[in-house]
Amino acid sequence: MPAPKTTARRSLLVTSATLLSLSVTAPAALAAPTPSPSPTATPPARMSTVGGARLGQPGTQVNLAPGVPVLPKDLTARSWIVSDAESGEVLAAHNAHWRLPPASTLKMLFADTVLPRFPKGTVHKVTPTDLKGVGAGSSVVGIKEGSTYSVHDLWLGVFLRSGNDAVHVLSAMNGGVARTVEDMQDHAEELQALDTTVVSPDGYDAPEQVSSAYDLTLFARSGLQKKDFRDYCSTVSAKFGSGEIRNTNRLLSGDSDVPVYPGIAGVKNGNTTHAGATFTGVAERGGKVLLVTVMNPEKHEHNEVYKETAKLFDWGFQAVGKVEPVGELVPPRSAATTRPDPGASTGQDAAQAAGRGSGTGGSGARPAASATTASGAGGAGIALAVAGGLLVLLGSGAFLVNRRWPLPDLMRRRTRP
Repeated sequence: MPAPKTTARRSLLVTSATLLSLSVTAPAALAAPTPSPSPTATPPARMSTVGGARLGQPGTQVNLAPGVPVLPKDLTARSWIVSDAESGEVLAAHNAHWRLPPASTLKMLFADTVLPRFPKGTVHKVTPTDLKGVGAGSSVVGIKEGSTYSVHDLWLGVFLRSGNDAVHVLSAMNGGVARTVEDMQDHAEELQALDTTVVSPDGYDAPEQVSSAYDLTLFARSGLQKKDFRDYCSTVSAKFGSGEIRNTNRLLSGDSDVPVYPGIAGVKNGNTTHAGATFTGVAERGGKVLLVTVMNPEKHEHNEVYKETAKLFDWGFQAVGKVEPVGELVPPRSAATTRPDPGASTGQDAAQAAGRGSGTGGSGARPAASATTASGAGGAGIALAVAGGLLVLLGSGAFLVNRRWPLPDLMRRRTRP
């Protein structure tokens, strides 16, 4: 029955997260968890079909036709996806549902889950136990035991420096790593991100921790409904402690071999030995807002993940409005109650949905279950009214039943320093 399966699964997740949080107490040589075997160079023959049957097929999926630009020739990523952030149309994809290690792009799910729970002015004094479980070699922002930080500063550390130390402090405030992992898994299921298994809240390499380009795009799209999420992920630099930190998203902050991408507004990058480089970005051009996710380019040149992302953005902006979509980004379960679950038609995804139980999909189950916070609801309402869409009110969030999901005031960008 679904309930026992869900209970067993959550117990496994909690146990895994607890063990991971204790790893720092082991000798240094054993501090880093042993990752699962490296994924093969070829995707599975059958993958999830959430969002459309084409997305479950291995290889590149695109509807080329007269007037549609040809995809870039030199893409080497194991998985990527280009989608219209507002309509949810998937313009093209390559192994979109391949379950791969996500690295720090998983922090998008962490932020989407935990960010609404603490006012940014809340302050917290860091205890030694708050920092337990920060993996060896992790990216950190420099959180110090005994020092006091505002929630605002902690989120700057998460988004700009991908600080695993900041993630662990926020997780401690949220009831601990194990509780946060469970909350993130619940929220992933609410978003219909069924490729994702959460083991660590920061994306640090851990056995069985996987996501997909499709799911990472869902996390970004959900997070971008929140004003604070948009503000943090688009911040180029900020004061932190006695110094300054700069965003490691090279399409946003630039680098010697990667210029700032025109119209870029976030979202999150990641890089570990096991996952390789991963990145999800959002950009606007000519009134169109696109999301691109790229996972693990096989070409190991400097900043390759950003270079391939930029090429896919260029293609997407040329193709949007011309290319027939190959699938869609599904809405959260709570927003899809008026129509069938897009993934329920296949045995694999139906079984997953059944095994992940009721009680996690309701918009009122946890504060983060809704994809729109109160702070972003006004802007969303204005955008929706302008679009002329029909609204259905669910919990604290409003979603369009015609599958459009605008990004309120996303591109009202601040001047970069």
